[in-house]
Amino acid sequence: MNKPLPKTGVMDIAAYVPGRSTAPAGVKLVKLSSNETPLGPAESAKAAFVHTAQKLEDYPDGQATELRQAIGLKHGLNPDNIVCGAGSDELLSLLANCYLSPGDEAIYSQHGFLVYKIAILANGAVPVVAPEVDHTASVDAILECVTSKTRIVFLANPNNPTGTYIPIDEVRRLHAELPKHVVLVLDAAYAEYVRRNDYEAGIELVSSSSNVVMTRTFSKIYGLAALRIGWCYGPANIIDALNRIRGPFNVSAAAIAAGTAAIEDHSHLENAIRHNDAWLAWTSKALNDLGLTVTPSVANFVLVHFPETKGKTAQEADEYLVQRGFVLRAVGAYGLPNALRMTIGNEEANRGVVAALSEFLDQS
Repeated sequence: MNKPLPKTGVMDIAAYVPGRSTAPAGVKLVKLSSNETPLGPAESAKAAFVHTAQKLEDYPDGQATELRQAIGLKHGLNPDNIVCGAGSDELLSLLANCYLSPGDEAIYSQHGFLVYKIAILANGAVPVVAPEVDHTASVDAILECVTSKTRIVFLANPNNPTGTYIPIDEVRRLHAELPKHVVLVLDAAYAEYVRRNDYEAGIELVSSSSNVVMTRTFSKIYGLAALRIGWCYGPANIIDALNRIRGPFNVSAAAIAAGTAAIEDHSHLENAIRHNDAWLAWTSKALNDLGLTVTPSVANFVLVHFPETKGKTAQEADEYLVQRGFVLRAVGAYGLPNALRMTIGNEEANRGVVAALSEFLDQS
């Protein structure tokens, strides 16, 4: 051996590739590839962020106390059972670091978030993919994948990039049938957008269990993706383990201040929910009316399926849209080569994409 080698699993990772964020020179960019909110952050969050510039020489609070207390107050949770991180991605990786060893197995659904596989392989563990039904996670399929080596089940609910969800009764059934030593990770990054009576993010299940943890983010509806703020709620045993391995100052002072202000600004949150409700419905119908298949979504994006006919494929549609400045997310890496994920944008963006796709499909 004449050079350092990374540990087992690392070189099997396909590096995460973010959604495209550029358009051709001279073309106005309309970025709808990363599920960012078109409303941006609350003005109060911006002001809190700017205020931190007066103390850039100071380390942040290593416990993110103010932010955890604000989250606890918002959701009725004990702040001691909350850990904050640099986006929920960091927390998902920390969970894998805590509970996966080489040879262990971790399960996620067929079109689940790409970070799960990365976190699993980075710990030398084996990713196990459970088939989905109609682009929706299947509890039965997940349970069929469980073996004596299973240590974690990652469940994105709602799921990215499909926008689908499973009801809380199904989540409870999954938990009830899992071995007690398996950690069930409920990734609820899009929970604030869901308006279904049979949906819950998982707070009650976490509160009554010792092996369930829920992760959330400020990157989506709160409009603070640039600051990378995530949080998780879990039982004391899991929280204790996470706090032992996380970085001592893993959340910046600016993130703590802006996140605290954002979660306290209820009117901005409600505006974002109303906007998404209206334009998710409009966009889904408009795309269906073009003859495209749209997977029903409860999040702030839609998964659009294209024909396999030459001249009408997702790749060709993507190229056509980019030339006009509309940047959507190709999802071939998720096993969906003939689909595009479109973030719900502002009115101009949503109408613009639909109009451009109408022109694309009308081409001879």
